Amino acid sequence: MKENKVPRHIGIIIDGNRRFAKKLMLKPWMGHEWGAKKVEQLFDWCKDLNIKELTLYAFSLENFNRPKEEFDYLMNVFYHEFERLEKDPRIDENKIRIRFIGRTWKFNQELQDVMKRIEEKTKKYTSYNINFAMAYSGRAEIIDAVKKLGNNIKNGEISVDEINEEVFSKNLYLTSEPDLIIRTGGEKRLSGFLLWQGSYAEFIFFDKMWPEFEKHDLISAVEEFNKRQRRFGQ
Repeated sequence: MKENKVPRHIGIIIDGNRRFAKKLMLKPWMGHEWGAKKVEQLFDWCKDLNIKELTLYAFSLENFNRPKEEFDYLMNVFYHEFERLEKDPRIDENKIRIRFIGRTWKFNQELQDVMKRIEEKTKKYTSYNINFAMAYSGRAEIIDAVKKLGNNIKNGEISVDEINEEVFSKNLYLTSEPDLIIRTGGEKRLSGFLLWQGSYAEFIFFDKMWPEFEKHDLISAVEEFNKRQRRFGQ
């Protein structure tokens, strides 16, 4: 696979953890542990394919409405996985910058603290980027960007006439735009993922549940991406 045909930035909507667990006759939320292990493997697959940036839709704003037992279980999985990630030698060895995008202030303090430590530790790394969309909604991201711009106008830092797509983009959680967005789990919708940034992304959907996703699936998605002509509206 030629390097120049590999998408630089891939977004993945992680879907199907609960249905995977149900297939195994387990409590639905136990599938999140399998899903977390798959994310660990994903980092190495992307490195092997020379994919420089990865954005994972890990937890949406709507997910706060999950049943309490599942929510608490999932928060525990996130905390322990991020704590493990903080100590993962691959992060320093490969100079991976990690960011958490979304309304992360909605999480408990313990989870916020581990996310902040990871961001601080990796903020100067530039070789690879991994973004976790946490407490994320594409609509909320746009609303928050509008609020930031509104405050800037109010404070005299910018005028209304100066606002364009580039200025607006800089006020989003994430300025980078994915070339390819993958969704597992059989659903064929965005569910609010990177609504602004993904406007010209290619989309590929898999029927497989996220814990069933393998390296050859990622390779097949990249190969499909290579076949498409990206016209960007031209």
